[in-house]
Amino acid sequence: MLVLTTATELAIVFSGIFLWVGMITGVWKYYQIRNSALARAHYYVDIAHRSSLLYAAASLILAVLSSFTILSNELSLFCVVANLFFFSMSILIYIVHGCLKDTTNQFKQPHQLGKWTLPGWCMTIMMLGLIVVELGATGLLLFGTIFSFWN
Repeated sequence: MLVLTTATELAIVFSGIFLWVGMITGVWKYYQIRNSALARAHYYVDIAHRSSLLYAAASLILAVLSSFTILSNELSLFCVVANLFFFSMSILIYIVHGCLKDTTNQFKQPHQLGKWTLPGWCMTIMMLGLIVVELGATGLLLFGTIFSFWN
């Protein structure tokens, strides 16, 4: 039996969750296409569908990196969880925009979330956090994996 770290197990499980969410949002997308005069789903329903499928594959890559890295189990787990958090939040936000049909561009100002207007700094902080955390955490896993092959 193969022994996997918690980071690897979580990445694999979330890959499956994201795949399943991608399939569910695909049904939602198809339903909207069938019931639309223009044969189109709402912009964010389409984004939720596609991003879920892409994050499923990205999570598998994180699983592989976390299984080969020389990083400690704790640091590897942090890197995987940090990415999975932002992947999940992105998909959730896309689904919310798809349900509310409140925007076709979440970056358009003023930033709308249903009937609420969000301050511009919220989007800036969220995106900067996403950029720093995803690039940093994935970079750590990648370099930890690269170094494991050279040692």
